Amino acid sequence: MSVETALARIAALEARIAALSGGAPAPAPAGGPSADFATVLAARSGSPVVTAGAGGGGAGARMVALARRELGVAEAPPGSNDGPRIAVYRSAVPGGPVGPWCAYFVSWVARQAGAPLGERGQGFASVDQLWAWAQRAGRAAAADAQPRPGDLVVWDEHVGIVEAVLPDGRIKTIEGNTSDRVAERVHDRAGIVGFVRM
Repeated sequence: MSVETALARIAALEARIAALSGGAPAPAPAGGPSADFATVLAARSGSPVVTAGAGGGGAGARMVALARRELGVAEAPPGSNDGPRIAVYRSAVPGGPVGPWCAYFVSWVARQAGAPLGERGQGFASVDQLWAWAQRAGRAAAADAQPRPGDLVVWDEHVGIVEAVLPDGRIKTIEGNTSDRVAERVHDRAGIVGFVRM
């Protein structure tokens, strides 16, 4: 079992324990006032922090798992914003034209995970439209918020899926239409507009 899998299981157990105890948080461990076992373990091992609430069988965990399966999908031909698999992502947005596809990708992943984006689950071709919907729906979180795995991270004209938060605060993502493919990236918080809670 990988450290990341162990951390995800720990986070899910901590969330389940908190729910069973009426939502009261457990006493803070010696690692500090906001530290939990998963955070302390991750910090000591150098592995990503998997925050509670996104583990288990939730939409966030499903989104990360689905997005991981798409890693390496690339445009064909390169630079075309198209390809057989990218056409599948585009199908999550009715009538979506060939074009930048990061919002198509997250719309497709969200739909496959059972958490479609939009008032009618219509998905989005535009990052600006996706962010406006998140604000209307009360799902937008500020750039300084603590993201959870499966949340969407929004930049100006780009969107990705939070895979993990690293011990140093950087965010590991899975993004469509990054260097013409689906790929993992690690970002600091510079330029982040906000997060969409899933």
